[in-house]
Amino acid sequence: MKHSTALVTGANKGIGKEIARLLIAAGMTVHVGSRDTERGRRAVEELGGDARLVRLDVTDSACIAEAAGTVSTLDVLVNNAGLSDSFAEAPDSGAEEFRRVHETNVFGVLEVTNAFLPALRRSDHPRVVNVSSGTGSLTWSTNTNPRFATGGGGAAAYRTSKAALNALTVLHAQSLSGEGFKVNALAPGLRATELNDRAASDGGDPAEAAEQAVRLALLDDDGPSGEFFSWDGTTVPW
Repeated sequence: MKHSTALVTGANKGIGKEIARLLIAAGMTVHVGSRDTERGRRAVEELGGDARLVRLDVTDSACIAEAAGTVSTLDVLVNNAGLSDSFAEAPDSGAEEFRRVHETNVFGVLEVTNAFLPALRRSDHPRVVNVSSGTGSLTWSTNTNPRFATGGGGAAAYRTSKAALNALTVLHAQSLSGEGFKVNALAPGLRATELNDRAASDGGDPAEAAEQAVRLALLDDDGPSGEFFSWDGTTVPW
């Protein structure tokens, strides 16, 4: 089975860039989605291979539509772009804070996925991977797993956005199952990226999480769909 073309959102840095690097190494043409054109151009030059820049702001409907118009066929979509800019608990959060985070982490994924469905439907083996978070697991939030879920109600905007993304993953998987799609979510764990200060200071190697994302991106036709996986390949409870 051959996968030849991929799009990774937020691929100019962090986990997204490592995912793009591994997909290129697998011989694929990779569209490097980047909101910032210059940073995206530098990433494409560094990645080499068949990396191609696509300007893609997942919060801009016109930009999404324009990007989708440049990609005729797509085998793999990795929704990696994400936002985490507040650690406030729900009682200390405002609606605007929630809207800002959900705009990227939920609405952006919905709009990007739907915009690229025509291109994905031209693939014989379409795959969608949503980069979520173990902190979005309601099971782990109520029965804390120390690897992912923080104690208490902190980072409410981010965690609710990832819980909603998990639900969206299930619903897309169910709706597209008859067309051969595999749609799964990944909990990458705390990584040394720019997503938040803690991750930048003591997170693990982004490449480690990228390996699991690529495994899900290149699943065989008998692989799982509508499931939630950790970076180590184990299943995460919803």
